[in-house]
Amino acid sequence: MTTPDSPQRIIMVCMGNICRSPAAEVVLRSLLADAGLEHIKVDSAGTGGWHEGDGADPRSQTTWERRGYSGLHTARQFRREWFDERDLILVMDSNNYETLLARTADPAHHAKVRYLRSYDPALVGVDDIEVLEVPDPYYGGPQGFEHMLDLIESACDGLVAELRSRH
Repeated sequence: MTTPDSPQRIIMVCMGNICRSPAAEVVLRSLLADAGLEHIKVDSAGTGGWHEGDGADPRSQTTWERRGYSGLHTARQFRREWFDERDLILVMDSNNYETLLARTADPAHHAKVRYLRSYDPALVGVDDIEVLEVPDPYYGGPQGFEHMLDLIESACDGLVAELRSRH
């Protein structure tokens, strides 16, 4: 099995799996393909299941498509067995982080859970949780989705650079 230091399977996690985590999934998948790292598998899930089976929020999908990303999405809830089946679990905010840690007592599982923005090169060494969060744009307007994607792109750029140096 690989470790978070050499992930082959990465999952993005937010609340309902319709805004932030699917956007992060399509962005990271695209950047990995551009970097020749398409062997690294990326998917996404939500900590809650209330949107399971739904597509991505149209505002999120429109935002990522305007920036040249593509991908279809069906929302699903994070399942406990995925702690073993994924090498790196990247969360969007502290609620997601705490929810996932509460679902397992295994220290090896806890070590896999990280904030996506911890990979943003501009935030190296930052441990302020509020700064590391990707705010949920669900109840806001289009500017919230643009800001969300800005943060996701920066973090995914940093993650891909790190992964490229390891592979």
